[in-house]
Amino acid sequence: METALTRLVGVRRPIVQTGMGWVAGPRLVSATANAGALGVLASATMTPARLREAVREVKSRTDAPFGVNLRADAGDARERVRIIVEEGVRVASFALAPSRELIAELKDAGVVVMPSVGARRHAEKVAAWGADAVVVQGGEGGGHTGDVATTVLLPQVVDAVDIPVVAAGGFHDGRGLVAALAFGAAGVAMGTRFLLTSDSTVPDVVKARYLAATVKDVTVTRAVDGLPHRMLRTEFVSALEASGRTRALAHAVRHAAGFRRLSGLTWRRMVRDGLALRHGKDLTWSQVLLAANTPMLLRSAMVDGRTDLGVMAAGQVAGVIDDLPSCAELVERIMKEAEEVLTSLGRLGAAR
Repeated sequence: METALTRLVGVRRPIVQTGMGWVAGPRLVSATANAGALGVLASATMTPARLREAVREVKSRTDAPFGVNLRADAGDARERVRIIVEEGVRVASFALAPSRELIAELKDAGVVVMPSVGARRHAEKVAAWGADAVVVQGGEGGGHTGDVATTVLLPQVVDAVDIPVVAAGGFHDGRGLVAALAFGAAGVAMGTRFLLTSDSTVPDVVKARYLAATVKDVTVTRAVDGLPHRMLRTEFVSALEASGRTRALAHAVRHAAGFRRLSGLTWRRMVRDGLALRHGKDLTWSQVLLAANTPMLLRSAMVDGRTDLGVMAAGQVAGVIDDLPSCAELVERIMKEAEEVLTSLGRLGAAR
């Protein structure tokens, strides 16, 4: 299936695996790339040195194009951009809108720039700044999310910009891919669906928790970092919501110290990143600390398997996923389903 997305980035399937922290590592990204979709490496939870190692590991596993996801507001964003350029990575994706200068620097080096947005105005802004494509995530998506459903947000953005639009939030099968194409998207991006594959390195105990979840077990909370965050409702999340200010601050400081040790960041850098997150938002200082090191809360679950001490970002589709295919099996299944739906629709049109 050829779309504006496949032509732009050079993949065979109009499917993107999103850059999930502690989840989208070399194994998952290379498996996705070898399946013909676009795998995206998550770099926010890596040091720059580890990022370079991870990129080289992916390249040793596949010859297919792949991407790297960056935090545009990180203090070392330009260093990470330099690594992407030097290592010949095909796509740079961003969770927050990159600056006009950062976009220009990447484009000058031949890197495809594909930011993720949650509002039409943000899509219009990055398109005006030169972004090559945009990923639009509706409120159904996991992690930090908005409150506008994909079915409402997606057509707004498609009508507003003249660059390829990739739909995210609520997609997990071939029917969803066809629906996104009907709305005018050039493909779909999926996080939770790729997390729940046999190629994902997430511990089995955590995958089992996802598979057991119903749609009602996926919630949006502000208790983690003061921002709307879609995740599985667990005892730990409920405890965060019920904890007082002092207890929340203690949690925040402890996790901040752990993230500092793993990331190699100084306290000054962490505070600066926290202030950037706090800008324009009504966050307490405990929320600022948690916002700066939410990766540690994710790591507890996604790496250590401690569902009692960590958070599990999840799209609403977690409630309807019940298996763990390989990336190759998943992508092939989605494409087969999409072809069947398109054929069925073709028959319906012919009958009329």
